[in-house]
Amino acid sequence: MRLNIFSRLFLGYIAIILVLGAINAYSVFTLHRLNVEVTLIFNRDQRVVDLKQKLVDSLLSQVGSAKKFVITGDPIFLDQTISGQKEFEKYLAQVSSIAGLHERKDLLDGVASTYGEYTSLVNEEIELVRTKEPYSKSEYGRRTDKAVEQVLERLKTLENSYLQDIQDRMNRIRETAAAAQRMSVLLFAAAILLVILGSFISTRGITKPLKVLMEKTKEISRGVFEGNLSIASPREVSELAGALNRMCEKLKEVDTMKSGFFATMSHELRTPLASIKQGISLLRDRAGGPVPEKQKRLFTILSEETNRLIDLVNSLLELSKMEAGMMPFALNQENFPSLVRRVITEMGPLIEAKKVGISMDFGDEKEIPSLKLDRERILQALRNLVGNAVKFTPEQGSITIRAYRRDYAVEFTITDTGPGVPDENLETIFEKFHQSPGQARGSIKGTGLGLAFVKHIVLAHGGKVWAENEPGKGTTFIFALPL
Repeated sequence: MRLNIFSRLFLGYIAIILVLGAINAYSVFTLHRLNVEVTLIFNRDQRVVDLKQKLVDSLLSQVGSAKKFVITGDPIFLDQTISGQKEFEKYLAQVSSIAGLHERKDLLDGVASTYGEYTSLVNEEIELVRTKEPYSKSEYGRRTDKAVEQVLERLKTLENSYLQDIQDRMNRIRETAAAAQRMSVLLFAAAILLVILGSFISTRGITKPLKVLMEKTKEISRGVFEGNLSIASPREVSELAGALNRMCEKLKEVDTMKSGFFATMSHELRTPLASIKQGISLLRDRAGGPVPEKQKRLFTILSEETNRLIDLVNSLLELSKMEAGMMPFALNQENFPSLVRRVITEMGPLIEAKKVGISMDFGDEKEIPSLKLDRERILQALRNLVGNAVKFTPEQGSITIRAYRRDYAVEFTITDTGPGVPDENLETIFEKFHQSPGQARGSIKGTGLGLAFVKHIVLAHGGKVWAENEPGKGTTFIFALPL
């Protein structure tokens, strides 16, 4: 199923959006992971570390207050001790509420248990002080100091555990960020590559068929009506190609009808024109009686015009045969430079009358091999080209003729200093009945068949012909014949 242009562009844009969406999704997922790690650091690990310091400060504060009460018996220190115990328990409860792992629960339970032992000893000693009963202060001091040390050690262990968590999470954040950076670069590069590749494929799938269509329209403008256009393309372009093929078929039919019409017309005109010519000759030769001098001049003009019509009819018949591929060609080995010189010799009077300078350059003629040519047809092509150059070159102008070997062909070029040919006519001038707009004033209008003959003769020899020019500076006609 061939997609139309809209579908191709729409799917291309969707693909680009999906690629960019995938990149964004990965970025969001990575940021979420980083956010989780950062949240745990600030909302749990760092809070536990901060609370641990408060627990230590609270514990040391109440230890000091308890010792002062034992020494002085001042109830203010007793109140401070009780307040310190409540504060410690509050902080410990906060730590327990945010602790995350089972082993840390065990650490907290150990802290609570050891702290419970410490508070029991302190409360016992306070009660003994209040009742003034004798007891061993050194023993209680040793036991309470030991309990305090155990509490501090376990708090230190708890703190180290969460500090290690913070360090591990920071390492994971750095690794995740580095991996995300690498992955982002790779995904961005892949996205750029996919976008460029997708855009190239999408636009290439549209522009390539359009270029083929453009070349086909150029062929049609040159009179090539082969409806053989078959391209894999979007539906709209495919339909356009089909329409061009149908148009070519119709144009080919019209061209065939036109050629047939000219051939038939030319064939049918030959007999009456020959009769008219013969009748004029008889009248001019006094077959019908004496002819005044004025009528003789009139018969001479009529005879010349009749000859022109007969030549035109014969040219049309020859061109029709060439277009139909029915014109026979007698191919023999010929020396090409000698054919060019013969044409220049034949055109000598016309060249001298026009006062045009002719220069010929064949380089090293030994490098130009003999070619298998139809002598008369090539001479006909050369006469048309040289005749056109003389016709379009103004007086005192110049014509340059060159023949040389290039790769596997012999090229012939003839350059004049005439007005040149507009760029849009460089291809159509080889079509029959085409009249160049640059013809010199006062020159005789041609039939527009000369360059058409040149084209068909050169093509029949397997060569190619074209024209180049600079408007206002002259035209160069080139044809190449294969070795």
